[in-house]
Amino acid sequence: MVVKEADKNHSLNEIAAVPEQTLSGTEMGHGNEFDDCLYLLGRPTLKRFLRYVRSHAVNSDDTASLCAEWQAAHSLTQVLEKEEAGIADDCPIQRMGTEYEPLLIEFLKDPLVRYGFNTVPTEVAIVELDRLVVYQKNIDLTFVRQLEKRLGPAPSVETIFKTCLPYDHPQPPVKSLRVRRNSFTIMSPSNDLRFLGTMELKSSNVKDYSPPGDLVSVLGLAVGFGSNFLNATYVGKRLILNNGSHRAYTLRRIGVTHVPCIIEHVESRHELELVATSDIVDHKDFFLRNPRPSMLRDYFNPLLYKIMPVHRRLRQITLRFEVEETFVPAF
Repeated sequence: MVVKEADKNHSLNEIAAVPEQTLSGTEMGHGNEFDDCLYLLGRPTLKRFLRYVRSHAVNSDDTASLCAEWQAAHSLTQVLEKEEAGIADDCPIQRMGTEYEPLLIEFLKDPLVRYGFNTVPTEVAIVELDRLVVYQKNIDLTFVRQLEKRLGPAPSVETIFKTCLPYDHPQPPVKSLRVRRNSFTIMSPSNDLRFLGTMELKSSNVKDYSPPGDLVSVLGLAVGFGSNFLNATYVGKRLILNNGSHRAYTLRRIGVTHVPCIIEHVESRHELELVATSDIVDHKDFFLRNPRPSMLRDYFNPLLYKIMPVHRRLRQITLRFEVEETFVPAF
């Protein structure tokens, strides 16, 4: 079995004709081709920044200008490491108030909560957005405007809760194509589309499908979306945002300062590898030891980001499998 994941520059119309409000991570802005992107400067390496601009931006500035922008931001991050050293430490966590009880009861019924967050001690609590450490460098501002429109200027407690912890799991559009006898391609405008692993099923698990023969077993190659909960990892006195960067950014942009969040408490770096994203695990020293790592508040400092139109991309996953039939000696 081979699993290949990629981003494709396709029009959304090639996937499905769906209302704007159903899209995730993209919307109909700049025609069908471009999105506005906010990119944090100074902390990713200059090489990584230049590579992103050249592969994503619609109109790339000259290299000298890009280097100057990055260097100015990098100099500021060094100043912040001295002036704001320790600001990411001891992020306060507040217990949920009684107004959240009905929402929590329904939320905790979700199987994705019970089975997806049982590796380390976990709680649902209120966190301060400005104190969150972040790893995601780019924010899709086109999607942010769409989400902001849905939320309105003064979202209710229930709306904020369901935005951060959407236990109804709304799904963006997806299209699946069989491209060869042993190959399938799945596409979506959502960056959250992912390979979920293999599943060995029994014939009784397959419903409403006419089998080509007398089924014995079924091997499933699962593709879908993550839980999509606002989720953070508490490790080394710091609260690192693991999922939900766009929603956190949007809520802070409209004036919301504290939000509900799933918090996983990690005691060691070994546990961190089990629950955190690869970006965090691969650069754990920066997130845990840097006196002033990247924080959500940086998304709102115009000296620390660059906004540029980027080509719209679709998430694409290709699955290929092999079947080998032979005879072996009986025993």
